[in-house]
Amino acid sequence: MLAAFAVGLRTGRHRGVDVAWGLAFAAAALTGCALSAGYGDGGRRALATALVTVWGLRLAAHLWWRARGLPEDPRYARMLARAPAGAPRTRYALRIVYLLQAALVWFVALPVLAAQYLPDPPGPTAWAGTALWAVGLFFEAVGDAQLARFKADPAHRGRVMDRGLWRYTRHPNYFGDACVWWGLFLLVADHPVGWAFVGSPLLMTWLLAFGSGKPMLERHLATTDRPGWAEYTARTSPFLPLPPRSPRSR
Repeated sequence: MLAAFAVGLRTGRHRGVDVAWGLAFAAAALTGCALSAGYGDGGRRALATALVTVWGLRLAAHLWWRARGLPEDPRYARMLARAPAGAPRTRYALRIVYLLQAALVWFVALPVLAAQYLPDPPGPTAWAGTALWAVGLFFEAVGDAQLARFKADPAHRGRVMDRGLWRYTRHPNYFGDACVWWGLFLLVADHPVGWAFVGSPLLMTWLLAFGSGKPMLERHLATTDRPGWAEYTARTSPFLPLPPRSPRSR
């Protein structure tokens, strides 16, 4: 995060912290794997490390590709505009944008770090978590790819994406992200101590569904006067994938 902060100061854009978000989780998992060598079960440690690293690198690569050449993210522009009068914007950005996300990375990654120290090999609960992780990665990766193809077509400019996975949930990528972290929690949930870390997936799900994820993005979309947005939100599930609602059911 400090490296991302240095890049943000140099470029004058802080949207790169989104790329650092995925990389930070991968770095935490790899560091935990190295530090837990000789303590936990090698298979569980390798599984936890691989799942987080694959997820983090895919997310970072996708966000980097999507942000190439774009100006500052409006979210961070609005956030920094709320800096107290007289407060140095550089320090405010470091504290609110970067250090806060660094603390969130540490807290959310706790189940993975704990799993790397468990002495038992992965059992049914851990493998169920791996399956849930795979479902989440599918929703994230496929949803991102579908949206990227949709936006790449000039004929779709200004239109609402309501195809593929986006037909069943307004945020397949956020839903997938939540599944990923509940799946990673299950890697440690088969041990009594693991339930001490249930707050990590709960916090991530809250952020995605009620915090800085879905609500912030939908507020922005609602202000862009995008044709069809009201109809789309009326028929499409806000988070969980569900069949589209018919006009009579609304």
